[in-house]
Amino acid sequence: MSTKNLIFDLDGTLWDPRATIIKIWNEVLIQHQLIKRELKPEDMDPYMGLLFKDILKDIIPGISDQQVQDILSEIVQKENKVLHSEGGILYEGVAETLKNLSKNHKLFIVSNCQDGYIEAFLEYYQFEDLFTDIESHGRTKKTKSENIKLLMERNQLSTENSVYIGDTQTDYDSASANGLPFIFCEYGFGKLSTDDYEPSVSKFSDLESCV
Repeated sequence: MSTKNLIFDLDGTLWDPRATIIKIWNEVLIQHQLIKRELKPEDMDPYMGLLFKDILKDIIPGISDQQVQDILSEIVQKENKVLHSEGGILYEGVAETLKNLSKNHKLFIVSNCQDGYIEAFLEYYQFEDLFTDIESHGRTKKTKSENIKLLMERNQLSTENSVYIGDTQTDYDSASANGLPFIFCEYGFGKLSTDDYEPSVSKFSDLESCV
């Protein structure tokens, strides 16, 4: 695979934010008496990469759409602030590998997160200069596949020299919907329905030999 444009997912691909964001979710949900026990970081594993409203509706069956909007607004505001100051856990080799990849490739991020979340990640690790463009569900209200298409059109990227890199079935499906090759990050939060998918990487630094 020889590509110029590398489009990354964020959670489960570049970092693990669970320990930071779970504290905020617990604080807000307990304050509103919506959960009886605190959530643990691993409780978020099945939800990583999904839209916030879908996560809330699964964790709290019967929650109203208005409650969802109110809770999400509070969580998003607190998350972006805390992530700016505390960050998350960067996967081993990410910083060095991104810097190496940026020398010969253009780097992008498309995530299902809220507006300001990717920006918090980039600012905390001082990665702003490494990435050409980003897009999120929070900014466009579009699906991941639509946001990939939007970013590609905006930057005039072709499927022949681009690839999407992620860790979930949603990532794979979103790449496929755009005719993009996909690289699966085995160390992330998700699994693919296809066994023994290739190309895949067991650690982030392996990307240098894949692209």
